[in-house]
This record gives sequence, C-alpha cells and structure tokens, in this order.
Amino acid sequence: MSLSSDPSNKNPWLTAVNMKTLTVGGEVGCSTLLIVLAAVFGGLWLDNIFDTKPLITVILVLASAPLSLVLTVWIATRAVKDMNLKAKESNISSGKIVEGEEDK
Repeated sequence: MSLSSDPSNKNPWLTAVNMKTLTVGGEVGCSTLLIVLAAVFGGLWLDNIFDTKPLITVILVLASAPLSLVLTVWIATRAVKDMNLKAKESNISSGKIVEGEEDK
C-alpha cells in the first residue's frame, strides 16, 4: 500500500479548493434546477389561468436558460474572488509577500 494515497498527506490548500469546487457545483446545480422547475410549474399554472396551454410555459422555460447562465457566472465569480481573498489572507498571515505588493 502506498503512502501517497493516505488522505492525511494531502495539501490542505488543495483540499479547500476541492471542497469549494464541490460547493460551487452544488449551488449551480440546485439553483438551475429550482429556476427551471419554477419556470415549468409557474408556466403551467399561468397557462391554466389564461387558457394559453403551452405558450407561457415555453416562454418561461426559454427565459430560464439565460437566467441560469447569468446566475452560474455570478456564483462562479463570487467563488473565485472568495478563494483569491483567502489565498491573499493566508499569504499575509504566513509572512509571504503577495504578488504586486513588493514595493509597498
């Protein structure tokens, strides 16, 4: 058995990145699912009220795609900024010079 497969030998930074990646994936997947389900059920409900059987449902489902993409980009951007901030904080607290701050 190899010691390299021992989880205690892993880099803590790599573990944090992997956990953040899983978290972002879960957030994106759940939010996309909720948006599409809300569009489908809201569209069916509105189609039933206004007697326009497939029209409103199709429009809302088509509108949910760009909304999901924008939300995905926003979640991913927020996660990258958060990871960069934590990396800078850990470099500052460990006494390392952060790139671009040599002259300050």
